[in-house]
Amino acid sequence: MADSKKISSSSTAEYFSKNLQQVGFSSQTKAVLTTLKEAVDNALDACEEHGITPDLKVEIERLGPGSIKNSERIRVVVQDNGPGIDGEDLPKVFGEYLASSKFGRGRCTRGQQGIGISAATTWAQLTCAQGAKVVSKTKAMRKAVSALIEVDIKNNKGVMKNRETFDWDRPHGTRVEFMFDGRIQINGEAGLLNYLLGSTLVNPHLNLEYKLPDQEWQKVERVTQEMPMIPEATEPHPHTMKLGEFIAHSHLFGRQKVSMWLKKGFSRIGDSVIDEIAKKKEFGLQKSMFDKLVDQLPDGELNKLFSAIQNTELKAPSTNSVLSIGEDALAKSIQRLGKVDYFSVVTRKPTICDFKPVQVEVAIARLESKSSDADNPVQLLRFANRVPLQFDKSACAIAQSITSVNWRSYGLAQPKDSFPTGPYIFAVSVVSPFIKFKNASKETIDASDELVEEIRRALMQAGQKLSRYIKAEHKANELEEKIRYIEQFGPILVEGLARITNAKEDQKKRAREGLLKILGRDATATEKELTDANKKLEIQKAKDAEESE
Repeated sequence: MADSKKISSSSTAEYFSKNLQQVGFSSQTKAVLTTLKEAVDNALDACEEHGITPDLKVEIERLGPGSIKNSERIRVVVQDNGPGIDGEDLPKVFGEYLASSKFGRGRCTRGQQGIGISAATTWAQLTCAQGAKVVSKTKAMRKAVSALIEVDIKNNKGVMKNRETFDWDRPHGTRVEFMFDGRIQINGEAGLLNYLLGSTLVNPHLNLEYKLPDQEWQKVERVTQEMPMIPEATEPHPHTMKLGEFIAHSHLFGRQKVSMWLKKGFSRIGDSVIDEIAKKKEFGLQKSMFDKLVDQLPDGELNKLFSAIQNTELKAPSTNSVLSIGEDALAKSIQRLGKVDYFSVVTRKPTICDFKPVQVEVAIARLESKSSDADNPVQLLRFANRVPLQFDKSACAIAQSITSVNWRSYGLAQPKDSFPTGPYIFAVSVVSPFIKFKNASKETIDASDELVEEIRRALMQAGQKLSRYIKAEHKANELEEKIRYIEQFGPILVEGLARITNAKEDQKKRAREGLLKILGRDATATEKELTDANKKLEIQKAKDAEESE
């Protein structure tokens, strides 16, 4: 038995400051990417919440050697044109864990827990002895507020220092600057460039300016002015919960009646469902339980209630809470990734996987640089709630779905149980208010059987569109090759036969014309097949467009 005098409690901030690897700061390279990601996520969410088409400016630079061995001192700046933050709220936003207005809401936002940006402040504070420098202004503020925000790790509170006000050349917005130790990786799957370009793909309405170390400023223009419709928040479905989660959820409704908690705190539970639950006497429930206050129920009673609910048939949750990028916007956006000679885009209808509403969208693009990447695996871009996922690819539901598809039947080369090969980009987006990640750093999506199957179906639809294009292309190549053979070997053949038979000039002429006629008839047939294939492709495209509408 431990000595009670030695037992102490820790604040949330103290826990995460000692376990930052759980939220994306497990290496110096990840620290840079996670800091950037959290700042960009917050900026995009804020803009969309207030109906502002986002203009983001990102700057990352090396300042010299860092204090940690083999590290560099890094500066990351993210500036947006969002609604801004009241000066009094800056310490909560950037310096307090679990203070997010999005915590506990079932909504398709990028950030949901209120951990990430505070963890970035903590990392800067631990490695560089200062937190986040923030400038912000709302429409209602006459002047912008500038301050240094740090985390009071012992008490999980944000601390504001060096507060000043000044005239800012913009009506509203936020600028956050972090200085910390890390290492920069620009290229590759886990690189900063991959993250930035991936963010522009799934955010067609985004205007992005960025500057990476030793590079010039780059600008990616938005391809649509249309803002995504952010659905209203939805409550969790009780069949998705474990007992501990169910009990923890009850603590949010402590002074309300049990019946009111069930109706307000969960989806698909109403008066009729409560009556049905109350009839399950085999679980030892009393009708009077539903009139008690939630905080009056002991854990044993909550356990009985949880078991009864799990054995009650409930409607699947509504799919109205998911968000779609849209096929048109995704088709425009994917062309910002490079020179693309063909692409296919699929937006699946929202569905239910594991009692959670989900929408899957897939874009497959073939790059014009065909020869150089023919033997390399396709480039995979994974997204969860429109945030790029760049680590732990093999364990992700998206990667497992890709390897489960027989891509050879769609005209792509594919080693056994592997990704297909070729100069292709596969972009897969999964959107849900309740995405299940494998860890708190949200690096990979948990691979349930139902979700893998839904992603697989979306990939197969995109593969069918791609296959039709590849077949038409093969017909065109066949026609071109036959014509080339005619032009190259026809005259040689005629000359050879003329020498053997001592044919006269007029005979040689008729032979040339006859040979061309014979071969031309074959080439014409192939040309007809090509025309028919193109007509079928256009008809299918029209059908696909009608279905997407």
